[in-house]
Amino acid sequence: MRKKGKKGGGSFIKQAAILAGAGILVRIVGFLYRLPLTNMIGNEGNGIYGAGYNIYNFFLIMSSAGLPVAISKMVSERVALGEYTNAKKVFRVSMTVAGSLSFLCALLMVCGAYGVGRYCEMIGNTDSMWYLSIGCIYTLAPTVFIVGIMAVFRGFFQGLHTTVPTAMSQLIEQIFHAVFSILLAYLLLDMGVEYAAAGGTAGTGIGALAGLVLLVAVFYCTKKQRDIEFSQDKGDYRVQSFKEITVTLIKIAVPIITGTAIFSMTNLVDMIMVNSRLAAAGFAPNKIIDLYGQLNGKYVTLTTLPVAISTAIATAVIPSIAASVVRKEKEAVQSKVDTTLRITMMISIPAAAGLGALGTPILAMLFPNYPEGGVLLQVGSFSVIFLSLSQISTGVLQGIGKVKTPAFNALIGALTKIPFTYILVAIPFINVVGAVLSTTICYIVCSLLNFRALIKATGVKPDFVGMLVKPGFASIAMAAVCILAYKAVYMILPINTVATLVAIIVALAVYFAVMVFIKGLNREDLQLIPGGSKIIPLLEKMNKL
Repeated sequence: MRKKGKKGGGSFIKQAAILAGAGILVRIVGFLYRLPLTNMIGNEGNGIYGAGYNIYNFFLIMSSAGLPVAISKMVSERVALGEYTNAKKVFRVSMTVAGSLSFLCALLMVCGAYGVGRYCEMIGNTDSMWYLSIGCIYTLAPTVFIVGIMAVFRGFFQGLHTTVPTAMSQLIEQIFHAVFSILLAYLLLDMGVEYAAAGGTAGTGIGALAGLVLLVAVFYCTKKQRDIEFSQDKGDYRVQSFKEITVTLIKIAVPIITGTAIFSMTNLVDMIMVNSRLAAAGFAPNKIIDLYGQLNGKYVTLTTLPVAISTAIATAVIPSIAASVVRKEKEAVQSKVDTTLRITMMISIPAAAGLGALGTPILAMLFPNYPEGGVLLQVGSFSVIFLSLSQISTGVLQGIGKVKTPAFNALIGALTKIPFTYILVAIPFINVVGAVLSTTICYIVCSLLNFRALIKATGVKPDFVGMLVKPGFASIAMAAVCILAYKAVYMILPINTVATLVAIIVALAVYFAVMVFIKGLNREDLQLIPGGSKIIPLLEKMNKL
């Protein structure tokens, strides 16, 4: 049986850090596979792929987004009380609920795609992105069901205070996803770009199935050990009914699903409104798909990568914040919130500055066959900062029990975005850049509202100097040197990839040097960053900590 001491804060932080590390690797692999895929299917293929994937993502969120958190919370509470029969029943009930809901969502996807296809054929609109993305939707529909089942296993394991199975399954899922997406897209490319895009989305389902197989294998391999622990059931309690567990599961999951679904709906709003407003601006169907492909396949892919890395690192601190709030340790809450926000901004602000400074060269390096879209990164790089702030403040609010607040704030942000998208995208010389601007506005609104709620709920006042001013100053210096370095190298050796890589290396060195000089780093931050603890003795000798 697991010792009680293992359930303490240190163990919990360690488990969260394992999940955070896996999250970073998953996002990196996910980013890397999009490079050859985009160079194969181009902007048009990215547009078709993105349309199908956004619809899939919405149904995925509606069916299973809040389940791992809800199930892990319910299982953990029952295990802590020694109610192992109820813990096992939570697993069984969750499997029934998740399986039914995810199957229904998968069926709706198939029926909806069929209906849209028939309608497009009737009106002769078979060159639209909607019609061309039907194959992607068909191949993604089964994945909704597979991921719904996976969510139950992941939540159950996390409820038993182990994130290793979840981390392993995420890595296996992404590796299979990447390999088969590229392979199937390549094999189907000769049939047309829409078939190649469908092949790319089919890899998602294969990856999910591989992740599920791993979880099932771990579940049965650990059954004997789990049975020994569950044999300690105290027995003097009431076994909960199916209805009770279902209602509790829904109450916990729905606010999380709602908040996540609202952000997903902003992508659907972009997909619907960008297409219709670009058409209103006079763009041809193939150009509309091309522009949407630049937005979804390049801008979204590149700007969400640093966000995922920064929030994954900061995730390791969030459970500890929740524990300190419960114990009413105001100073500890203040310190942990500051650390979380500083780490997030120390990564996000320079990432935004770098994307803004080298947007066009980066796209030319990563997508040499289809380098268009640099202006989207230059204009939209600012959104990285506020998307990071929005996500990390949402995580902190959920960690202290305010699960409804970020959902409501996300709704306000999404509603703010709609009129800006509607107006700006229809202006021909702005076109798809309007969607980038409206998205930035959405995240600014969400961030401000979340921060107001966070300060009100905890009483802490974020360290804005350490969080924004110092990383901001270092990032401005970094961006200036970065641009000069790129131009200098390109004058000597006019090869874009070489100049871009040298500029990025120089930029990282400058950013770190400036942050050290202005004492923008501290011990707590470095201890949470991989490899950061090795730098601490050096900075102490330099009197910079």
